[in-house]
Amino acid sequence: MKNIKVCAFDAYGTCFDVNSAAENIAPKLGENWLSFSNTWRTSQLEYTWLRSLMKKHVDFWKITEDSLDYAMTFHKINKSLRDELLNLYKTLNPYPELKECLEKLKQKNIKTCILSNGTPDLLDHLVSNANIKNLFDDILSIEQVKVYKPDPKVYEMTTKKFNCKPSEICFMSANNWDIVGGGVFGYQCVWVNRNKRVFDELGFHPKNIIKNLTELNNLV
Repeated sequence: MKNIKVCAFDAYGTCFDVNSAAENIAPKLGENWLSFSNTWRTSQLEYTWLRSLMKKHVDFWKITEDSLDYAMTFHKINKSLRDELLNLYKTLNPYPELKECLEKLKQKNIKTCILSNGTPDLLDHLVSNANIKNLFDDILSIEQVKVYKPDPKVYEMTTKKFNCKPSEICFMSANNWDIVGGGVFGYQCVWVNRNKRVFDELGFHPKNIIKNLTELNNLV
């Protein structure tokens, strides 16, 4: 990858493990905790897309609460666990290679940022809890534009912040629809395919695919 000035990271599923909230109390949730967690995540994403289409914006924390309520009802989870799950979502586990990846990018004098659906408070809490806040030059939330990914207004935030072209941004996401959004906008995209998934057919395919963030340093 050439002429990269900024490495922009999606947060949820890319830097932080979205299943870790449920996994941390798996004994309380039962043997189907992962299915429950997947329902929570899928509903969360669907709600962002639907609210963007309807132009009925609420912030990501409200969407996280609403999608959790749906998942708990669907899977018949005891509602007494609701507050505990929400608190755990504020401190999702970072992927183990994240910090070293960011440190190596800083050694190369490449700017770094998060570009996320999350609210500023949620994102600040995540990076502070993981002790990596100092490794990001900025944390960009869609709350600046009040619309969710993959709207082009979201990806434009990074070019405006760093005064660069889309092609000068390397964008990492584990979400293939997010990679499509960034790629169509003009980013050089890297799909973080941790689970050997098949890429969606949405008119764009990334040239670069990695299994984890450690492999990013072989590209940039």
